[in-house]
Amino acid sequence: MKKLVVYFFLFISAIGFGQQPKGEIVDLTHAFSQESLYWVTAKPFKLEEVARGETEKGYYYSANNFETAEHGGTHIDAPIHFAAGAQSVDEVPLENLIGDAVKIDISEKALKDPDYLISIDDLKNWEAVNGEIASGSIVLLQTGFGRYYPDAKKYLGTENRGEAAVKELHFPGFSAEAAEWLIQNRKIKAVGIDTASIDFGQSTEFSAHVALMTKNVPAFENVANLDQLPARGFTVIALPMKIKGGSGGPLRIIAIK
Repeated sequence: MKKLVVYFFLFISAIGFGQQPKGEIVDLTHAFSQESLYWVTAKPFKLEEVARGETEKGYYYSANNFETAEHGGTHIDAPIHFAAGAQSVDEVPLENLIGDAVKIDISEKALKDPDYLISIDDLKNWEAVNGEIASGSIVLLQTGFGRYYPDAKKYLGTENRGEAAVKELHFPGFSAEAAEWLIQNRKIKAVGIDTASIDFGQSTEFSAHVALMTKNVPAFENVANLDQLPARGFTVIALPMKIKGGSGGPLRIIAIK
């Protein structure tokens, strides 16, 4: 809680009251629409118009219903998604969703190999150039696949949907070893990636999810606009829909650099 209070006062001091933030705000969220990409077995986003237009009393009114799976578009994976008894989305501490962040760009490798797994060497090579990842950081992984969104064929590896399409998924992700190294050696508090999953598309054991979430480390998936961020020196604010008992949910995530 103390850390959260510190972040609040740093944020207020940065923007002033009634003023725009002094740093540039980067929206890291894909808009939700019928184009939003979802896991191939998940129910896609649906917006149902309830009302739109002038009323009999002379004022304009619009309202919609929406329906969606927890895991699709820009969203959070709460730890309970892959760890029994871990935090649900409403239980994830706010201080784990707000904080200093780094971006690790492996797009040069990942765009050549859609099944690429980020390794411990990738992390150490980044640190050799940019300095050690500070304890309590939020780590964002740029694979370059964000440029393909919302083209399902390029982004996911398949346009097909349903259980049979799972075997057709191809996109990069964290190796289990890299995920465990970040937890054990850098004590990170959250990760994010510009693909549909922190595990690569061909994963069958989801070992990166398991490694992170058994330690109550949440993940942000389908993150947008990572190419607009520097390697370090920015703050992330990631606020999901607060679904009681939820394993995840739609996420509005921004960076201030």
